Amino acid sequence: MSGQSITDRITAAQHSVTGSAVSKTVCKATTHEVMGPKKKHLDYLIHCTNEMNVNIPQLADSLFERTTNTSWVVVFKSLITTHHLMVYGNERFVQYLASRNTLFNLSNFLDKSGLQGYDMSTFIRRYSRYLNEKAVSYRQVAFDFTKVKRGVDGVMRTMNTEKLLKTIPIIQNQMDALLDFNVNANELTNGVINAAFMLLFKDSIRLFAAYNEGIINLLEKYFDMKKTQCKEGLDIYKKFLTRMTRISEFLKVAEQVGIDRGDIPDLSQAPSSLLEALEQHLASLEGKKVKDSTAASRASTLSNAVSSLASTGMSFTKVDEREKQAALEEEQARLKALKEQRLKELSKRPSFSTTDTSPISTTGGTISTAPAIDLFSTPSCSNGAVKMESDLFDLQSTFQPSVQSGSTGLPVATAWAGYSTPQAPPQQSAGGLQVDFESVFGAKATGSNSLNSDDIAGGILKPTLAGSNQPSGQQPEKLVSDDLDSSLANLVGNLGIGNGTMKK
Repeated sequence: MSGQSITDRITAAQHSVTGSAVSKTVCKATTHEVMGPKKKHLDYLIHCTNEMNVNIPQLADSLFERTTNTSWVVVFKSLITTHHLMVYGNERFVQYLASRNTLFNLSNFLDKSGLQGYDMSTFIRRYSRYLNEKAVSYRQVAFDFTKVKRGVDGVMRTMNTEKLLKTIPIIQNQMDALLDFNVNANELTNGVINAAFMLLFKDSIRLFAAYNEGIINLLEKYFDMKKTQCKEGLDIYKKFLTRMTRISEFLKVAEQVGIDRGDIPDLSQAPSSLLEALEQHLASLEGKKVKDSTAASRASTLSNAVSSLASTGMSFTKVDEREKQAALEEEQARLKALKEQRLKELSKRPSFSTTDTSPISTTGGTISTAPAIDLFSTPSCSNGAVKMESDLFDLQSTFQPSVQSGSTGLPVATAWAGYSTPQAPPQQSAGGLQVDFESVFGAKATGSNSLNSDDIAGGILKPTLAGSNQPSGQQPEKLVSDDLDSSLANLVGNLGIGNGTMKK
């Protein structure tokens, strides 16, 4: 099967709908394409492990979920992606994996879809075991052996005897799981398993470098150890010699598949006389008869052994530095390419210049200093003096609302943003302003003795208006009497005259 399957596209689309960019990228990194995960997807996931707002458990669960697939390609690429994040991602990703009770349960995985599925399933089972062991090692010692500081003042060189005797076996277990991948050059037949092998190759170099420094520390302390400690130390050293042979075979496979010889360290074994000296020292502590050996000869043997192992460590360090330099050069080349692409994009963009209509444009390189218009200021006259048209409470006719004939009697807005009851249109007469009560109250006064607007109620309800529109020299009619008593007397007199007329 080659290329992305329909299932891959549907799964990615589902995560696009849910808005999970992390899960979508995991799906894209673990497609059915028979090739290693793409670098752009791995780089994005590495970036995610460094973002504090990214949910690391969710990222890990997405990878675990992909390992439940029936396709060997998807499962293998899920393991490769996880391994890549453990090596190059933020340490909190490894910390989370180490905190889980179980990781990959693929000891019985088998893809029966074809012959290649059978072959690759074997390596998937071995690879998952190594990743599980790598996480367990971190849980036991709280650091990654492939990332520890090395050298004379490194972690493994400065450990005390008790801690050293407990730590080296943990490295041995992880190294055993790595070497159990046990692949030959003719089995590296596709991009997927090749990607896994490259990660294992880099881990083997760094892991063995830490292992080697632990052994140097052990040898330097060996002749000062107690009997039980010497026994443990001797067993550890014998296992180290066995694993050195196996790592040499592993590195030969790397050389056969085209890895640069300069990227493969040289392994220098300690002289065989060292093992003999270690065994004689333990036998002497146990009370057995051994041939006498002077302190000078033991010191010489130990010095030669440490020197050989130290040269191996230097070889690992050179390889590590070369890899770092290559990674740095690759990153610089990538940044240079991005910079050139950015400059090319900017050169193609049309230039935008400000015009006179632009609110931020300037004319002749100067900025206009004209005062801003105050929308709430009082308008000024031509002579500069402020002219007040009217006082707020001056009820001149200028501010009276004008009502069209046929008014509905609804309130209307005034010039002062308020509401007033509409008045009937004024009618000029010799007797003063007349009010049409029918238009106001909507009904005629009843009774045979109907009164006109100048009668009883007329003088009270008529509004007082300014005389600006009356003929010159004519004073506005006084509609309300100055004195309340005289007004009441006038009212009673009118009623009395009316009654007298009716009597006659």
